Amino acid sequence: MSNFREVDRQTGFLLPPSVDEWLPGQHLARFVVEVVESLDLRAMTGEYRGSGSASYHPAVLLGILVYGYASGVFSSRKLERATYDSVAVRLSRQTSIPITTRSPRSDGAGV
Repeated sequence: MSNFREVDRQTGFLLPPSVDEWLPGQHLARFVVEVVESLDLRAMTGEYRGSGSASYHPAVLLGILVYGYASGVFSSRKLERATYDSVAVRLSRQTSIPITTRSPRSDGAGV
């Protein structure tokens, strides 16, 4: 007789999970977010024209870039993939919409 816990991958969450709860308090991603939030980014945001679709805030993009570099990820494609896969990068971006550098397909089926 086995003593394994039952595995049920079909049951969803009762409430949406909080990314904040999935990382320890002293995680590098928390430090990066804290440092980026303390920076004066007015030089980046002051000259922004705001044309076209809504853009990601420079603090979000800078946080992803700094965390990626600090953890050894230098490729923009790997950073993009991390926005889907990495809980730490999700903390840096704090949004449910994945960041993508590719255009949606013409048939509207996503990226």
